[in-house]
Amino acid sequence: MKNTFQKITSHCGPLLLMALAAGLAVAAETSMPMMSKGEVKELISKSSTPEDHHRLAAYFKQKAEMMEAEAVEHDELAKEYASNPANDATKHPMSGRSAAHCRYFAQAARKAAIEDRALAAAHEDMALKAKK
Repeated sequence: MKNTFQKITSHCGPLLLMALAAGLAVAAETSMPMMSKGEVKELISKSSTPEDHHRLAAYFKQKAEMMEAEAVEHDELAKEYASNPANDATKHPMSGRSAAHCRYFAQAARKAAIEDRALAAAHEDMALKAKK
């Protein structure tokens, strides 16, 4: 009899590989390395030049792309779980093995992407107004 980990990986293995590949593809497409949270906080606290705001805008655009890729991954997982639901999905609809769980996180990731794009646009606007 398979243990729980083996069941999950045999069922989700291909989807997890697709998710990893999508994440790597997004990272490869970005031209600058992702800043750490500490670097972002520091840059936000001292940003005064157009270059600072352009860097922050690029960071938030990267985050938005990552969130959009995550939403797609969750959509794909939701389809898989909907076509092959777990026995306990009706009792625990928000368990990690349910389509509802994946749909919820796809929607949350899309909302985060919209917010990140708004932050990027705000920093682009600040860059136009900042003194050199």
